[in-house]
Amino acid sequence: MGDDDLIPVCRDLPESACQVQPRNYPRHVVSLSLTRLGEGLADTKLVLAWLLNAIGGPTWAIGLLVPIRESLAMLPQLLISARIRQLPVRKPVYVVGCIVQGLAIAGFGLVGLTLTGTIAGVMANALITAFALGRSLCSISHKDVLAKTVDIGRRGSVSGIAGSIAAATTLLLAVGYASGWIPLTVPVVASVVMLGGGAWFLAALVFNSIQEFPGATEGGVHGLSAVVAQFGLLRSDAELRWLIATRTLLLSTALAPPFYIALSSDYASSGLGTLGLFMMASATASLTSSYVWGRLADRSSRRVLIYAAALAALTNSAAAVLALAMPEKLAFAPILPLLLFVLTVAHQGVRLGRSVHVIDMADLDNRATYTALSNSIVGVILLAGGIFGFVARWFGLGAVLGIFALMAALAIPTAARLSEVQAADAGQG
Repeated sequence: MGDDDLIPVCRDLPESACQVQPRNYPRHVVSLSLTRLGEGLADTKLVLAWLLNAIGGPTWAIGLLVPIRESLAMLPQLLISARIRQLPVRKPVYVVGCIVQGLAIAGFGLVGLTLTGTIAGVMANALITAFALGRSLCSISHKDVLAKTVDIGRRGSVSGIAGSIAAATTLLLAVGYASGWIPLTVPVVASVVMLGGGAWFLAALVFNSIQEFPGATEGGVHGLSAVVAQFGLLRSDAELRWLIATRTLLLSTALAPPFYIALSSDYASSGLGTLGLFMMASATASLTSSYVWGRLADRSSRRVLIYAAALAALTNSAAAVLALAMPEKLAFAPILPLLLFVLTVAHQGVRLGRSVHVIDMADLDNRATYTALSNSIVGVILLAGGIFGFVARWFGLGAVLGIFALMAALAIPTAARLSEVQAADAGQG
């Protein structure tokens, strides 16, 4: 074996980054695993909502948690990307974002231990606002650093492995809650939430050890000029338009779970055991699907989005039919957690597919811009997601789930219009 056989070969990295990829890759996995673990221990849709409800937080405050978290994590990115573009080394942005998220989640746990009522609700939403802004920093910088330090064909597996590791740990917690091994009390849950905040601090430490070489800084603009210039990509880039359309329709996979939980409360006990079953379903789905979706996304992120859309359409259709035509079947306690399991599998495919696609469709000079533009547009649309609560009130939960099924079905043809960006000759995809 000659010396040349020992030299790493990369398709999408410069030689300097390719040489240190074997060291950077596991650090990406560990850091991302820790942030995913934090998300599991302090799940906004389940754990944080439960905690705020348990300390007497008002309904309006509980209802704002998810919209604030999701929309404010996306909306600032269009302007943030212009600032990040001027930084030759971008990992410090991710590190700062992790620290902000860790402080916010730890603060949420502290609120659970010390406050009650409306004051707790106001503080909780303020902390989730800070968390979302930190998440925005991480979202826009992580994809850029990942693309600069891990070669095409391996990026999806970073998310896949990290998701599986975090899901396994979260599943153990869910089993503990459901079985009573871990008491579902405010002090215990608040302490676990604070532990989740600590996971982001560790993630920042690990990510800071990644070796990132300086990249291009040309093209950074600010303010309104950034908005105008970057929105111009929608006119010139058909691939980006179809990706945004697909992502928008597949928001249904993120918005649907709370309605599954609301539906279960009409026909089953809303006690602690039900929360445990839903947590177990969500964690098991992430554990069993994240790595598979990640590997598939490295081969074809386009097909991952198609498959995930089809799966979500079938699952939401089944839930809608049950709610509208066979509500008595919902008295069987495991049926909705089982459907949530399948929906979460689909949602994992959506997350990994769109993340890998936006990274691989772009080049080193415009990845941050593409990510920020698509996230900001989707974030604006997500703000309108609150209307589904009114639809449920006027027409019932089954109608909302039917709409979500239709949205997922419409995402199949839009995803099919995307290119096979992982192909050796993506331009022909």
